[in-house]
Amino acid sequence: MTMELTKYEVARLIGARALQLSMGAPPLIKVTNERMSFLQIAEVELDKGIIPLIVFRAPSIDAA
Repeated sequence: MTMELTKYEVARLIGARALQLSMGAPPLIKVTNERMSFLQIAEVELDKGIIPLIVFRAPSIDAA
């Protein structure tokens, strides 16, 4: 089951991955442009679905 990420989850994932990259983590994509920022690299990784982070959500309570 694939869930769509909220804009808050996207922002959190990109920010967390960019921080990892700035602290020396290796990029998971081939960086062709030397001027790519950590945020741009994190965005590309998220778009390709290879970002090494997982989103855990609390179970939703449906008011039936």
